[in-house]
Amino acid sequence: FVSTVGVISLWFRDVSAEGALGGYHTFDVQRSLNMGVVLFIVSEIFFFVSIFWAYFHSALSPTVELGSQWPAPGVEPLNAFEIPLLNTILLLTSASSLTYAHHALINGNRKSCLIGFVVTLALAVTFTGFQALEYIEAPFTISDGAFGSTFFFSTGFHGIHVIIGTIFLTVALARIISYQLTDH
Repeated sequence: FVSTVGVISLWFRDVSAEGALGGYHTFDVQRSLNMGVVLFIVSEIFFFVSIFWAYFHSALSPTVELGSQWPAPGVEPLNAFEIPLLNTILLLTSASSLTYAHHALINGNRKSCLIGFVVTLALAVTFTGFQALEYIEAPFTISDGAFGSTFFFSTGFHGIHVIIGTIFLTVALARIISYQLTDH
């Protein structure tokens, strides 16, 4: 874990320094960064599809050992209209505020870009807090069969993505504040 964090930190430093030289990456570096993002997104799509596949496979054809019920008898699922709905609203709102910040950056509106980034980061931290609260108050555990394991694995993996995204956005915000990312 420590080495991964160290490598990511050094990568952020190098990419920021390279981008600050004249304000531009070379065409080959831009193409490589774009291809890296595309490959990362494709791999994440496959990973999340497999997580949803496990959930729906277990939910749509529960085994006899589970009493042919989903979730298994004795496992009380969360109310979807409480914290899960709030977290969905937070995620959709953060996507909107980040899109707003991105367009503001492209149009050279630095103040609006900063506001959009700060709002997005606040929403991400709020989401993470509610996710932790949901874990604490969940009436089931990861050891409660297929339901508990698929719930905690999928939401935990997504939560890690949100935390990593928050770190990336914090670095981007620092670069915007220091004028390393502009409309040029």
